[in-house]
Amino acid sequence: MSTLSSHPEPTRPASRLRLTTPVAGEVARPLIIGTDQAVSELCAQMVALSDLPQPTGLGESELPRLTQMLAEMKPDGAILTCEPEETHRFAEAVRLLEQHAVPVATTAPLRSLLPFAPARHGAADGSRVYVAPGSTWSSNRIDLASLINREPRPIDRAAVSGLLKGRRVLITGAGGSIGSELARIAASFEPSCVALMERSENALFEIDRQLGSSFRSVTRRAVLHDVVDAERTLKLVRELRPDVVFHAAAHKHVPLMEDHPAHAVTNNFFGTKSIADASLAAGADRFVLISSDKAVNPTSVMGATKRLAEIYVQALHRDSRATPASTPRTRFSMVRFGNVLGSSCSVVPIWSAQLVDGGPLTVTDTRMTRYFMTIHEAAGLVIQAASIDDPSPTAPVYVLDMGDPIRILDLARRFLDAHGYAARLVDRDGNLVLDPDAPDEAGRVAQRIDILISGIRPGEKLHEELAYAAENLRPTPYEGIDAWAGTPCTNPIPSLVEALSHARHAESPDAVISTIRRLVPEMNRT
Repeated sequence: MSTLSSHPEPTRPASRLRLTTPVAGEVARPLIIGTDQAVSELCAQMVALSDLPQPTGLGESELPRLTQMLAEMKPDGAILTCEPEETHRFAEAVRLLEQHAVPVATTAPLRSLLPFAPARHGAADGSRVYVAPGSTWSSNRIDLASLINREPRPIDRAAVSGLLKGRRVLITGAGGSIGSELARIAASFEPSCVALMERSENALFEIDRQLGSSFRSVTRRAVLHDVVDAERTLKLVRELRPDVVFHAAAHKHVPLMEDHPAHAVTNNFFGTKSIADASLAAGADRFVLISSDKAVNPTSVMGATKRLAEIYVQALHRDSRATPASTPRTRFSMVRFGNVLGSSCSVVPIWSAQLVDGGPLTVTDTRMTRYFMTIHEAAGLVIQAASIDDPSPTAPVYVLDMGDPIRILDLARRFLDAHGYAARLVDRDGNLVLDPDAPDEAGRVAQRIDILISGIRPGEKLHEELAYAAENLRPTPYEGIDAWAGTPCTNPIPSLVEALSHARHAESPDAVISTIRRLVPEMNRT
């Protein structure tokens, strides 16, 4: 496969590409062809980079215009961007380009045009990656599992098939990182219907489009809706009649929720209450709340509101068992896990955007550690946990084995290393920061990118927990999934709901936080 790189030498024109093909040359008028999405994304990269020539793109659906385009723009180089197994679909286009003496380079989708690790610095040619913040394809462009040195755990497909095959599945927050991966995995098990509930129009459109393209035989329903609207949620869930509900909709950004605690209460608690109540009323068989490690001894508003959501779901599970046996009894459960690598607005897409801008990458504290797993593994284990038959009167809280915590600074170093760069630590004033745990880089010559140590933010922990105490964890039938055996909260639920209802309408953020701390006494806000 031919490769594409930007021109590193400063003495040559900045607005040209070096195209390495059987006929090498510099390209000032590039024509991009390939699959529609790959062309769109590659053109978007080039447009964003002022030192590259502005491209003309022709997606696969527009290739009948190729002859006309060759006459109009007279390209001096072409780039075919598609997956290797798709190149045969463009054989006629490539033949036509060659007839017009236009050299053609082939590159995988989203192969970055940035001059990562240019040869004059002596660094190895690493992965060439551009990951846009919030993109649906961010986790597919570098080997995220290798960044965290983790082998994803497989799931028991027979057990999951028993849970999902031929059944109706509802996913809230279906356009988010975890929600969309839950939807893709669920669709692969031949459910009778996948209902995608999401309040973001664009996110809903995209996951619905993806499922329609990849799982054409699966019936799906795209539902533009905010679960906080309890009355409408109940109506919709009764219409959808789901057998299995995955509740992934939530506010998750810790510093932002510190400034907007009422929003955290509304979305994380009352959104959960709304969909959980509706699932019980509609007779769903299973309900799974996607929780967070930040619900453990929370130091943040986000973590505390997720803990409050857990408390409500546990109470609903318990109280529903007190009704007559003829009443449908939804099995409620919760799954806690740490950070997922590659999710929208998480460190990898943020660092990728910062790298595109030339740095620095931001890390809050040299000591900070987090647990990580990939989006696919987390979503797979969530579905696996949902398949566990637990007849307990207490709703189980499942804790995913996140492995060992990873120092964020080490992760940033690995990220830069994967792109052929070395790291230099600086503070906000540009002073060098000493890292006693830095790896030995003796003899290595590479272009350096700064890592800015920006300082810990409100609500953040240096180190996070996944369970209250190791002795409170019990194994499940599946490796990588434990159950928390701690004592569930006994707060009177009606008074808890009433207090939070008043709090979320309070004008003062401090009044909201005061109520949260009273209801979650283990909260130790930083």
